[in-house]
Parts: sequence; structure tokens; C-alpha cells
Amino acid sequence: MTNSTAFRVAGRTFAWVLGAVLIAAIAMTAWVGVRGLLAYTHLSDVQAEASSVRDDLTDPAAATTAIDEISVDTRAAESLTSDPIWQLAESLPWVGPQLEAVSTVAAAANQVVNTSLTPLTEVASSFELDALRAENGRIDLALFEELQAPATISAAGIAAASASIDNIDTAPLLAPVGDAVTQVADVLTEATEATSALARATVLLPSMLGADDARDYLVLFQNNAEWRSLGGIPGAMALIHTDDGEMSLAGQESSSDYPKYEESVLPLDDDVLAIYTDHPGKWIQNVTQVADFSISGELARQMWALEHNGDEVDGVIALDPVALSYLLEATGPIELPTGDVLTSENAVQLLLNDVYLRYTVPAEQDAFFALAAASVFEALSDGSSDPVELVAALTKAGSENRLLMWSAVESEQTLIAETTLAGGLPITDEVTTTFGAYVNDGTGSKMDYYLDTDVAVQWDSCTLDESGLASGTATMTLTVTNNAPADAASLPDYITGGGSFGVPAGIARTVGYLYVPEHFELMDAVSTNEKGFGGASHDGRRVLSFSTDLASGESFTATVTARSTVPTGAELLVRQTPTIGDAYSEADFCA
Repeated sequence: MTNSTAFRVAGRTFAWVLGAVLIAAIAMTAWVGVRGLLAYTHLSDVQAEASSVRDDLTDPAAATTAIDEISVDTRAAESLTSDPIWQLAESLPWVGPQLEAVSTVAAAANQVVNTSLTPLTEVASSFELDALRAENGRIDLALFEELQAPATISAAGIAAASASIDNIDTAPLLAPVGDAVTQVADVLTEATEATSALARATVLLPSMLGADDARDYLVLFQNNAEWRSLGGIPGAMALIHTDDGEMSLAGQESSSDYPKYEESVLPLDDDVLAIYTDHPGKWIQNVTQVADFSISGELARQMWALEHNGDEVDGVIALDPVALSYLLEATGPIELPTGDVLTSENAVQLLLNDVYLRYTVPAEQDAFFALAAASVFEALSDGSSDPVELVAALTKAGSENRLLMWSAVESEQTLIAETTLAGGLPITDEVTTTFGAYVNDGTGSKMDYYLDTDVAVQWDSCTLDESGLASGTATMTLTVTNNAPADAASLPDYITGGGSFGVPAGIARTVGYLYVPEHFELMDAVSTNEKGFGGASHDGRRVLSFSTDLASGESFTATVTARSTVPTGAELLVRQTPTIGDAYSEADFCA
């Protein structure tokens, strides 16, 4: 064979191979494109149906039917994006990461619907929300015991699916694909939180309601008219007894029944003493001054024991009148023996202000609070409250840090510590970066009913690394405003304090504690008064303290700027004292 003939043969062979490769590439592209379009259609149907289910969870059986329908689409989407040709295409440059992201989303969706949720749907198919109603003061614990195993399995499966989405590298993704991955990640994060909460509840509630042995819980009603870091002073208190699901109101007291102790009832660590002194351990009204309810709960439990012959409660619960107003949405209006009608609309004003204008004798005020608390407890335990509204009310109160819980049982406290119910210090991790803004009454009064707080956080500058962690500078601003009437000095002494603690009547003194996020260094701190800030640290967090006196119409603003020393979560948040106003501040995201 001549050279020219050999070249012609080689040329034809190369052309044939090239043509075959091109045809194969075109075929593979068409195959992947068609299957991708079909998968997109199925996933779009899943999104629409899932949104419908989430918006209406009043009928678990209906939700089960919807999930059965969704499973058809998720199985189809995963099948379309997991064949060998698709997997081969995932190794290609540029288009590969897009295809891999789509297949990961499809697989995660199918895992959640057809594996993780299956145990729950089997139970939910015969579940009725009316089963949550208390009958004659008793809740049937069998329901929670039946849900415990499937809830735990579902929570673990959804958490694994969420982790697989979080591991997707979004850097090379096109905007539409990247946005879709982010949306799925957000939904699965929400689902993980919800199923984890359910799993914890099915473990906690039976034991707390006395499934194994009788329990006693001290309930602190925080008074937001006299601020403390976690809400307000514990003014009224109740003892709740539980036994095999049955709940009873075993006693009621007032904080005025408790003395000032000569020294802290429990040892306080150096960080707490440096910020709050020993006051939280000497007055029951101050136990919620510490921005950590695990400390508050232990102190309150010890004070209870000292005044009750050493009897120890099994846990401590705190809630405020705003949380109570949420519960009244479930019970409906409650008529009190005084003739008052307690409603979700008037509870806050009636309990935090009107009562002090009506009754000038503290004992009469305490009697009214006890009456209101007993009436609400009766309404909650007689089975007349709407279970859906009740769950929604408790969820809302918990998310706003208005419902707090501490257990003396270590295994239970470990579960509580993973939730907002724990009332712990601001946490900075791989997801969030959190400031803290806590305010306390320094007047010895009920003037805080008239005060407002406004808290804002923002990234001044930030960058994201490849794993989505943020580095940069962030600022928190806290403003306190006194909206009391101009003649506030003429209000009853119990509201103004009457100058008993050195603050003139009509003036409101606020003591605050500003927490810088973990792994951040303080850059600057300024305020609108000339007193400046005190300084300390609390479990690795820099803390700035301040005090300000405000007359009617006056405001105080403090601004704190800090810089990260290591990358942290991109979502910037602030944990703040829940007052009678909004307990949430808008988050800022590093993008």
C-alpha cells in the first residue's frame, strides 16, 4: 500500500470515528436533554403539590394521599436522572455539574418522599388531630408513643437528604440551577427542623406528662412590663402536676412570697458574676436576668426548694402574656370571675397595664394574675381548645423565645438544648452568625410597658468562601424609645416605681447587655449617651453593658461593630429580649 493510499484510509477511518463520536454525542445530548426536561416537569409538579400540602396540614390523612401522589413524580424524576448515559454526562466539563446537581436533587426528593416520610405517612393515614385534645385534664400518651419510632426514622432520613443537597458545590452552576438548589436546600432545612422537633416531642412529652412517674413543673409567668433579658420578671408562678398524661394545677404563688437571699442560692461562674453580679441568685425576680435559661431554671428550682421544705420540681417552664395571647387564639375568649373577658386581643394590655391602674394593692394584683392563670389552664385542659390552633400557638411562642423550658432530667435537657425552647446564649455556627441584644428594667417599675425596642443587624462587608462560610464586618444597632405619656410621673407608684430605686417617677431606666458573636472581635461601640459601656465576656462572647435613663419621648441608640476572626454562618441574626412588641429582627445574608 502506497503512502497516499494509507493516508486516504486513515483519513476515512478518522472521519468515520469522528462522525460516530459526533452522532453519539448528539444522541447522548438529546437523550439527556429529553430526560432532563421530563425530570424537570416531574419536579415542578412535586414542588406545586408539596406547597399545597404544607399550606394545609389540618387533615393528616389528606396529606398522606397527597404524598402518595407526589411519590410517583419523585420516583420518575430520579429514574430519569440516574441512568448510565446521564451519569456519564455528569463527568463532562461545564454541563456535568449542572446534571449532577439535578440528579442529586431528584434523588434527595425521592428519598424524602418514598423512604423517609413513609413511616410517618403510615401512622398519619389513621391519625386525627382531635386525638391531641385533653379530655378531663388528661392527654392520651399512646399517640406520642406510636409516633416516636416513625418520627425518629423520618427525621434522620430527611436530615441525610438535606445534607446531600448542602454538599452540592453551587459555584459552577448556572443561575437557574443554583437558585433551584438553594430553594430545595431551604425547604429541606425547614423539613429537617420540623421532623426533628416532632421526633424530640414524641420523646419528651410522654415523660414530661408523667408516662413513667409523676412530675412537678414550676411555671414562671414573665412580666414584660418589667424587662429581664429573657422577657420579664417572674411575677406570678404556678405548680403543674402531671401523672400518666393527666395535668392538674397543684399550686399558685407570687414572687412577692420569696425573700431576698443573703447570697446566691447556687454558685455562679465568673463570667455570669462579671456581667450580672450575684443578683440572679438572690432574687427570684432576677433569675431571668441571665441570658441563659438553663441557669434561670436551676436558680428558680433551688429557690422553690428552699421555700418548700426541700421539695424539688422536675423542671421549670416560662412564658409571657404575649404567649398567653397566642394560646387564647386556641381556647377562644375566657370569662373571668371578675367579669372581665380575657381574649387574644386584650390579654397583653389587661395583664401588663390595666391591672395596675385598677388595683393599687399588690396583693390584689397577684390575686387577679392567679385567677387569670387558673382560668386559662382550665380552658387548656378541658379539651375545648382547637388542637391545630394550640399547636400553632405553642410553635409561634417557641420561635419567638416566649416559651422556655428547662428539665432537671439530663437526657431531656439534652433534647431541649437543641431547640429554641432552651433559651440559650446566641449561637454562631456554620449556618448563622448571631448577636445578642438584651434589655432589663433598672427602675423597679412597670414602665417598660411603654418602651419599645428596635434592633437591626447588617453585614457591612463580607465575602463567602467555597463552602459558603462568611468573613467580614457586621453591625448591630439597638434603639430603646420611651413612649410613655407626657404626664407619666402622675401614674400609680407601682407603675413608675415612685422613685424607690433612685430613678425619678416618670423616668425609665434600662440596663442592657450586647453580645458580640463568637469568633468575632469588637471593632467599635458607640451610643447616644455619655456613659459608655462596661465590658466582660460570656462563654467566648464579648459582652458590652450599658445603662440609660429616658424621659417620655426620648430614645437611646447603641451601635456595635465587629469583625470575624474565622469564617462563620452567612445568615446574620440577633437574639433579643422578647418585649410586648415584635420579637424578630430581619436577618441579613452575606451574598
